[in-house]
Amino acid sequence: MGGLGKIIRWFFLLTLFVAVSVQAEEARLKLSSPAFKHAGKIPSVYSCDGSDTSPPLAIADVPKKAKSLALVMDDPDAPAGTWVHWVLWNIEPATKQIVQGRVPHGAEQGVNSWRRKSYGGPCPPSGQHRYYFRLYALSERLDLPSNSTRLELDRAMRGKILAQAELLGVFAHR
Repeated sequence: MGGLGKIIRWFFLLTLFVAVSVQAEEARLKLSSPAFKHAGKIPSVYSCDGSDTSPPLAIADVPKKAKSLALVMDDPDAPAGTWVHWVLWNIEPATKQIVQGRVPHGAEQGVNSWRRKSYGGPCPPSGQHRYYFRLYALSERLDLPSNSTRLELDRAMRGKILAQAELLGVFAHR
C-alpha cells in the first residue's frame, strides 16, 4: 500500500476511534436510587400501598452537551398495555438528584395514564410488575404544552437524545 493509502487508512481509523470515544462519553449517563437497587423491589411507600410518593433518584454523568433531561416511569406489564406513571421534561442537566416526592425546580410534569399531572406509584392489579424509570439527556429544551403525554414527549425527543439511562424496579402488593 502506498503512502497515500496508509494516510487514508490511518485517518479512517482515527476518525472511527474519535467517533467511538465520543459515543462512549455520551453513553455514560446513569440513573439510580438510594431506595432500591436496579431490578430490586420498590419499597411500598412509593406505591399505592404506601404514601404513593415518587422515590429519590440519583443522576450522574450527564453529557456536557445536554441542554435538558427528561424522565419517564412506566409499567410494560399492565393488562391494557404499557401504563405510564410519571412524565417529566426540561429537567436542568446540572440536576444530581430528584428528591423523594418532589419535581425538580423548573421541570415540567406531563400527564400520566391516570390523566393526572403527577407521579402515580406502582399499583399492579395482580402479581409482580416491572417499573422502568428512563432518563434521557437531550440536546435542547422542549417546548411542549404542560398537559403533554408520554407519546407527545417521545415525539418531541426524536433526534434530540444524546444518551439515556434506565433503572428497573419491581413491585407486587403485600
